[in-house]
Amino acid sequence: MKTNSKLLFVSFITLLTFSLFTKGFASNPPKKFVVVLDAGHGGDDPGNMGNGYKEKDIALKIILEVGSIIEKNPNIKVVYTRKTDVFISLKERGSIANKADADLFVSVHCNAHGSQAHGTETFVLGTHRNQTNFEVAKRENSVIFLEDDYEENYGGFDPNSPESVMSILLSQEEYLDQSIQLASLIQDKFTAKLKRKNRGVKQAGFVVLHQTVMPSVLVETGFLTYKEEGRYLNSKIGQREVATAVADAILEYKHTIDGNIGYYSGEDAIAAAEDKMESDVNFSDTVIYKVQIAASSKAIETKAYNFKGLEDVSRVKEANLYKYFYGSTSDYNETNKLQLEAQNKGYKSCFVVAFKDGKKISLNEALKSTNN
Repeated sequence: MKTNSKLLFVSFITLLTFSLFTKGFASNPPKKFVVVLDAGHGGDDPGNMGNGYKEKDIALKIILEVGSIIEKNPNIKVVYTRKTDVFISLKERGSIANKADADLFVSVHCNAHGSQAHGTETFVLGTHRNQTNFEVAKRENSVIFLEDDYEENYGGFDPNSPESVMSILLSQEEYLDQSIQLASLIQDKFTAKLKRKNRGVKQAGFVVLHQTVMPSVLVETGFLTYKEEGRYLNSKIGQREVATAVADAILEYKHTIDGNIGYYSGEDAIAAAEDKMESDVNFSDTVIYKVQIAASSKAIETKAYNFKGLEDVSRVKEANLYKYFYGSTSDYNETNKLQLEAQNKGYKSCFVVAFKDGKKISLNEALKSTNN
């Protein structure tokens, strides 16, 4: 009887412990992946009116459809900056995303041009590479003039000034790689699935992207000023197809980062080392510092003429992105010189990264390792 009593007691304690554990886990479920969906313009701001179509209405319909698709994933939470025809300031859009602790910010727009330009392009925050990119950003940023206190809200930012646009570009450096990765996936879906003209992944100084502190993209789904494309975007089938492509890209992006949390794996590093075209990261216990100067969805030869004359450029592929690094040194103090050289060549937002045993590690970890 005593033995049975002990067994019953142990069983009871075991069940109680398991119950408390499962209850505790249930009360603290993993954080959902938060996606903020932003329909451009709205309310008193119609956006562009190419061929009589309203950008604000088309963008909203596409965004709502994107949300309805990705919300079917139980691990995703969708937050909308607007679900109706209302005016939301660019600052408030970013604030909504930041308060939601979002993992992604996706803003949808429709393009316009005086020519027969057509096709899709997806922007991330960065230096406008040419006058065309600047004009697109200027048009989307001009909405701030509808706000009474825009000078106070945006620190004197002037959408018409290239210098003013340049001043906002460093805030998203930390998220640039992920932003380019998502933008590339979106463009790939448009091209492969919908056979749309691919105008590429581009960088420009959009205020709405500047306001966010997470990977962020602005999708120009096509040109309303191009009659055929405007008609397509204004149709239910067009809006559904575009929304499905964007949603598929978001879901694929989430799947990719779920499988590649943090930095690339040791297996990825080994594979990269086997192909010198993909990487020349040193594999040893020594911490190696490099300066990341660029990231792209396309593989570019690491020749000096492709990188403004910089020699000793290496390339590593991580997921769908190619990352480009300048220099290589085990002396952290030398990185200041390397970074300055890269900046003087025009890579103003370059930054230092560290590798150990072929894997990228945080700078804090690298410096601690060096000091020890």
